[in-house]
Amino acid sequence: MYLTQGVHRSVQQTPEGCSTVFGTRTRTFAETADRVARFAAALHGLGVRSGDRVAILALNSDRYAEFLLAVPWADAVFVPVNVRWAMPEISDSLLDCDARVLLVDDAFAPMVPALRERQPGLTVIHCGDGALPASMLGYEELIEQAEPVEDARRGGDTLAGVFYTGGTTGVAKGVMLSHANLLTSALGTAATGRFCEPGGRMLHTAPMFHLADGAAWAAQTALGGTHVIVPSFEPAAVLTAFSEHRITSVLLVPTMIGMLVEHPDAGTYDLSSVRHLLYGASPISEPVLEKAMKLFPRAGFLQAYGMTELSPVATVLLPEDHHEPGLRRSAGRAAPHAEIRVVGADGDEVPRGTVGEVVSRGGHVMLGYWNQPEATADAVRDGWMHTGDGGYLDDAGYLHIVDRIKDMIVTGGENVYSVEVEKALARHPAVETCAVIGVPDENLGERVHAVVVLRDGETTTADALREFCKNHIAGYKAPRSAEFVTTLPLSGAGKILKRELRKPHWREGARSVH
Repeated sequence: MYLTQGVHRSVQQTPEGCSTVFGTRTRTFAETADRVARFAAALHGLGVRSGDRVAILALNSDRYAEFLLAVPWADAVFVPVNVRWAMPEISDSLLDCDARVLLVDDAFAPMVPALRERQPGLTVIHCGDGALPASMLGYEELIEQAEPVEDARRGGDTLAGVFYTGGTTGVAKGVMLSHANLLTSALGTAATGRFCEPGGRMLHTAPMFHLADGAAWAAQTALGGTHVIVPSFEPAAVLTAFSEHRITSVLLVPTMIGMLVEHPDAGTYDLSSVRHLLYGASPISEPVLEKAMKLFPRAGFLQAYGMTELSPVATVLLPEDHHEPGLRRSAGRAAPHAEIRVVGADGDEVPRGTVGEVVSRGGHVMLGYWNQPEATADAVRDGWMHTGDGGYLDDAGYLHIVDRIKDMIVTGGENVYSVEVEKALARHPAVETCAVIGVPDENLGERVHAVVVLRDGETTTADALREFCKNHIAGYKAPRSAEFVTTLPLSGAGKILKRELRKPHWREGARSVH
């Protein structure tokens, strides 16, 4: 299996069919394949060889979709960069995987001088629609000047992409995913029949750097169909796209769904074409789900649970499950391509209803972490990926997530590891010690919350701490709220008892995640 397979089939069967729509720009499958083959040739001309890493730092666009095809076409490896990261985090990821070529659009071109200070040999390609900045190569010019090359058909277990995700040490880890990994997860989810359909029209409004949207892209590309792309999420623009382009499938995070259902004009748009609405990152609240089902009357809602290391889907909650109140708060059952277990500390499966660590096995399990063999060995044991999530299976095989063994917060669909935030807070001169937890948030699912002990005689505010942290980490990781205490609860071993800190905020019982 290889990611470019679907394009070849679409060119053979419907060469004049619509491949991508971005603003007023529309490409056929034949045009897309030609442009991809030419950009792959341009990458060869820049010295990109088999297995080299090529990165992209950009908002959603049709060129982003071409990049995802052209890099493997050139026998190379793509690295989608998190556009919400701060410059040091972006630079660290590029240096870590030794990405020598970087694509940027208009939004991120101003960051290039700072990136080049740390990586002087970086070749930068401008893929925006604005004026070509000095010292950068033009995406369209490279395509124009290149002769198309044959597809290398890089596939199978060879590396397709490196996707950086936060780590419990506060250092991002590069998750290595093969073509087989990505297509196993994408096609396995599509096999439910409730994800996307052949010839469908999929809307990309979730960030394309995020693997959740990447899986949606891979599935629709494999099945054949049109990618309708907007630069980023903006409720009115998304509602307009649904109506104008007769979208059939979309991936949204619950935060986005909430913003759509609360839009004052939402009911004036024709949303009847939407048949598949996939959401993930966190369960959706009951009121928002009820409103969304009314707003999208013909759509089947599909929730996916997983992680980057699982390419990314492990379980799915099917549309019919959403009509059962007792199942709505579950993460669904194992996807067609996955095995799921809940295990104890000894690695043995625990009885149904018993909380343990969620593990998954199958062709969707990552190749490993880039240059981190020890972390890989710790995460993948006997073929089972240890998610770090605590949960239990009920008698019908539905997975219920109740806590996180790894100290992670999911806010607005993004993973935040508390140690990263704690390290940033610790640099503030007024902070003696601190702990960071996730607390419930109606819009974000969870909110990054700091519990802070100040140094004697020092004062500060939650807003000041947030602004300070934003100088060191991405804005979405900075704490949105804070409380100031005189001491933190400690275990006998001197470890901060975060469960005690969470208790006042989570009053639903055993659950301590959204």
